[in-house]
Amino acid sequence: MNTAVISNLHLLDFKNYPEANLVFSPKVNVFVGDNGVGKTNVLDAIHYLAVTKSYFNPVDSQNIRHDQPFMVIEGDFESDQGKDHIYCGVKRGQKKTFKKNKKDYERLADHIGEIPLVMISPADRDLILDGSEVRRKFMDGVISQSDKHYLDDLLSYNKALTQRNSLLKYFAKNGVFDPAQLEIYDEQLIERGHRIHQRRSAFMEQMKPIMLEAYATIAGEQEDVSITYSSKLNEMNMDEALKASLQKDRVLQYTSVGIHKDDLAFSLRSYPLKKTGSQGQQKTFTIALKLAQFDFLKEITGRKPILLLDDIFDKLDEKRVESIISMVNDHRFGQIFITDTHAERTGGIVKRIAEESRVFNVTSNGEIAPLEE
Repeated sequence: MNTAVISNLHLLDFKNYPEANLVFSPKVNVFVGDNGVGKTNVLDAIHYLAVTKSYFNPVDSQNIRHDQPFMVIEGDFESDQGKDHIYCGVKRGQKKTFKKNKKDYERLADHIGEIPLVMISPADRDLILDGSEVRRKFMDGVISQSDKHYLDDLLSYNKALTQRNSLLKYFAKNGVFDPAQLEIYDEQLIERGHRIHQRRSAFMEQMKPIMLEAYATIAGEQEDVSITYSSKLNEMNMDEALKASLQKDRVLQYTSVGIHKDDLAFSLRSYPLKKTGSQGQQKTFTIALKLAQFDFLKEITGRKPILLLDDIFDKLDEKRVESIISMVNDHRFGQIFITDTHAERTGGIVKRIAEESRVFNVTSNGEIAPLEE
């Protein structure tokens, strides 16, 4: 199976790093150090190069090191197809520059899916605790990495949605109504919305059994968890939904139905996971969800994604940590990056995992040095 790996990384004024040059193992790379020293930032830089943006802060200029005018992230990725140099540059007040082999992308969307990647982080708890938008973004992010047409449909849908909402506001403000004008946007929402709903449904059908199996493996016992795709389009098509909600939309001055209202419901013993699950159960759920994302992308793209494990052992009992270690030890994974505050614990993990590994020590002054093995 074709696997893309990042062989080296160069950072310049990215977050807390004035400058860093790193050479990686094609298998396992571990970053150890105290909390707050910037271990996660290295993983986020790799995420930038694969997905064109930060995992944590979508505002590019806020990822530039304090008081500096610009930042650069670049690295070489190697696969069966050869080597690609990816460059990302952000200058305050200017548009982001993103290049592959020195050639600018016309659209950032064209890079999505080129380097499959899965990030597992404490921030994933937002998937359980936050509103539906976070869960939709999760679905969209995964599907977009495996289907460029889906991303195009999503961008077109959101554009038509914005225009329809503006028109509804205009009608209300001016005391007028022209259904023919509204139909132009309705047609776009119906066509794109139908395809998006079909793709999300198929995605959940594939993901659900993988996710439940991963949860059972990590938990090591039978805990009754479930995941359900919630959408108005499960009950009626987009055309019917828009017609049924037209009067309501005119009063609200925005579009109240459609795939932009979809959600994922997570449950434990038939109750919402967010209310009944312990911190350990919630963390196990999000890790299982992300490992299912890994398998989904691998199956769809035929490539092993890069796996980023950011501080995932905190809040988990030893038994669950052991289960995750044994899963990661499986040959189904390609290149792996791990951050941990416990150097001893990580040392044990590395010995258990792949033949090849590198361990880096990260210090509070932004220095990263490989530890002698």
